[in-house]
Amino acid sequence: MPEKEIGKITHYFSKINVAVVELSDNLRKGETIHIVGGKGARDFTQKVTSMQIEHESIDEAKKGEAIGLKVDEPVKEGDKVYKVEEGEE
Repeated sequence: MPEKEIGKITHYFSKINVAVVELSDNLRKGETIHIVGGKGARDFTQKVTSMQIEHESIDEAKKGEAIGLKVDEPVKEGDKVYKVEEGEE
């Protein structure tokens, strides 16, 4: 499936598995993302289940915003975030 880069990780809170993502495109709850780290160290896909801005839960984030995103696996600053384009099958 095609992917589009939509942001990068700028911080990670390991105790609560939340990454701060600076978005370069819009993102909605329920969409699938692919997170890739340097030299293939991290590479996983997950559904967006929880997003926040300033501790308020949101269903949609817009380009240019920095959001808190619940992640399934540990990530690092600089990891890239891609949106998986789910096409018609």
